[in-house]
Amino acid sequence: METLDFASIARGKALVESRCAACHSVGPTGESPSAAAPPLRHLGTRYPVADLQEAFAEGITNGHPEMPQITLESDEIADLIVYLQDVQNHSKP
Repeated sequence: METLDFASIARGKALVESRCAACHSVGPTGESPSAAAPPLRHLGTRYPVADLQEAFAEGITNGHPEMPQITLESDEIADLIVYLQDVQNHSKP
């Protein structure tokens, strides 16, 4: 079984709370403030979360104008991936 890095999870949670929560639901429950923004806990149903690392490194861009381009440092990406994996595991269907 994989050991959880609670410090990394906490840093990833702080990152999504500060940069994503205005539009996305960032926790294991709740609706997104913006109907167009999927809850982050559902990303794992669309993509393997670990595979998003490259997209985050290149800077996420999206087809709708409300989504800002996101640029993250490598340590932020690592924390974000760990948090996203954790929230997938603790979300309620």
